[in-house]
Amino acid sequence: MATAQLTRHEVDVRDVEYIRHGNKGYQARVYVPKGAGPFPLVIDIHGGAWCNKDRTSDEGTDRPLAESGVVVASLDFRMPPDAIYPASLQDVNYAVRWFKLHAQEFNIDAKRVGILGVSSGGHQAMLTALRPRDGMFTTIPLKGATNIDASVQIAIMCWPVIDPLARYEYARKHLTSKDAGLRKQAENWVACHDKYWPRLADMEEANPLRVVQRREIHELPPVIYVQGTADVAHPAPLREAFVRDYAKAGGRIEQHLYKGVGEAFITTDPNSPQAKAAVAKIIEYVHREFD
Repeated sequence: MATAQLTRHEVDVRDVEYIRHGNKGYQARVYVPKGAGPFPLVIDIHGGAWCNKDRTSDEGTDRPLAESGVVVASLDFRMPPDAIYPASLQDVNYAVRWFKLHAQEFNIDAKRVGILGVSSGGHQAMLTALRPRDGMFTTIPLKGATNIDASVQIAIMCWPVIDPLARYEYARKHLTSKDAGLRKQAENWVACHDKYWPRLADMEEANPLRVVQRREIHELPPVIYVQGTADVAHPAPLREAFVRDYAKAGGRIEQHLYKGVGEAFITTDPNSPQAKAAVAKIIEYVHREFD
């Protein structure tokens, strides 16, 4: 279905606690379209190098997607210093199951569920999509629904960290860059990697690109991959390898590149022509797959 044909919905926005660890609750910002429904669900995993940002970070994507007739749940989850890998992936896996269980409450069609991830959130979203039943990530029981898993029908990748080990090595190489801006970015990337990941071996194991290459796959949902051509934070060869190897593994994947823009181009400038085009493409893709 073309985006021009879609009904524009008013949206109710509410913050809902979906999980609690000790005395700390973690919320999802849920965008619920008004209308008959039930609507597809997209769960959004924000970026921030596994260490920063929150459920409000992707408003520029989440709200337009909801206005098109999709429930969007943007998650908070455990991050350093409160917790390290694999805590956030356990929260994400639980959240997918929790929203399926509570589908009626949010007017969701639990058979049409997608996951969206931005940068480090893309890493977590893609790994969840590939390995929804991985015992390392399913450790939090869902009361009253042991038969619900975290499988999704589509994955939306926005400039994901698709190979965290290669990105770590890439960042370390740029710690001595003559480009002060790139050097500062690399310092932040390395610091956040070190805070989140206990070991290099974990970056190798929990690695969407290498999981696909090793065929350690539970599911291969259709994927849309969005990135700017001037993105220095997420090296293009890693994107190209993932697109190639995902298709080789039997997955259906399409990529959309936006000329002249870098990392987080939707987040930082949602009114730019590239950001508007990318959001429109994401909306069109979701409805093409689900309607």
